[in-house]
Amino acid sequence: MNIRTILFDLDGTLIDTNELIIQSFLHTLEKYYPGKYKREDVLPFIGPPLYETFNALDPSRVQEMIDTYRAFNHAQHDALIREFETVYETIETLHQNGFRLGVVTTKIHQTAVMGLKKTRLEPFFDCVIGLDDVKHAKPDPEPIYKALDLLQSTPDEALMVGDNYHDILAGKRAGTKTAGVAWAIKGREYLEQYEPDFMLEKMSDLLAIVGVKNE
Repeated sequence: MNIRTILFDLDGTLIDTNELIIQSFLHTLEKYYPGKYKREDVLPFIGPPLYETFNALDPSRVQEMIDTYRAFNHAQHDALIREFETVYETIETLHQNGFRLGVVTTKIHQTAVMGLKKTRLEPFFDCVIGLDDVKHAKPDPEPIYKALDLLQSTPDEALMVGDNYHDILAGKRAGTKTAGVAWAIKGREYLEQYEPDFMLEKMSDLLAIVGVKNE
């Protein structure tokens, strides 16, 4: 196996944005549906594009709800995001070893870059593909193809890493190898249903998979 390109989902994979996302949904839903949604109710909303989630609730107020969500999310962004164990060191090591690294996310581009800057990861990535950079979001393979094109890479030498089914399915459909992360908020068992090629207990597990010695 000769993997030279690694694509990562952002939220819940590289950056612990779980609390930020949950609070953003709770804030938005409380405004439009007072008293109806609790913390556990919003977990299924994590992962898909906001349009998909809010359109299912009320097609007539989709953009309004998205705007409310994003305003809160941006205002609270730096206060609520956290770093996952071993992520920074692993990404830095991969970068130093010449791997081509990209981010493929269902967040809009600008917000994704905000998160990468806050966690000091931005310099290591050669491309960021956000929701507004493509016509079709994951699990469609389009964002992965776009990233591979920018990185001058091909699916047979690439690995897609993520915490949700969109990531695994998009990777499979694009023809890359796939890795799930056991720290996914929906749980390891949930991800295993989609049969990723690898399951990471922590991000540094990636180094052995791609043949880099972990000093």
